[in-house]
Amino acid sequence: MKLTTWLNSALIITSIAFIPGIAGAQTANTYNGGGQINTDTKYLQPFNIAFLAYQGYLKEQGIPSGGTLLFKYQSGNLTAKDIVQAAVKANKLPAQVLNDSSYLNALDSQMTSLGSINDLSN
Repeated sequence: MKLTTWLNSALIITSIAFIPGIAGAQTANTYNGGGQINTDTKYLQPFNIAFLAYQGYLKEQGIPSGGTLLFKYQSGNLTAKDIVQAAVKANKLPAQVLNDSSYLNALDSQMTSLGSINDLSN
């Protein structure tokens, strides 16, 4: 089995297993940039927001899904802040995350990783 086929299968299985629960969630553990969990404020991890966007759960807020999302992100037509703004509008994140550079950087890393996996499959 080719590595890219395996990676795509793993991505699909992960998405199928976790996205329904994540999509319905409004809160989860806080990412505070230091790798520690802050229990005072709770919101979805950057990984979860990246997959929500990829799966199309932010389409109503103007964020494309799948390959279009990755293309726009890689070409600079879409930023981590755009995705976070959409997640705030969708009530998946609090507005304070827009000012959290650690969260935005972590989301950027997740989006870059998704793009890399997609590039391997082509």
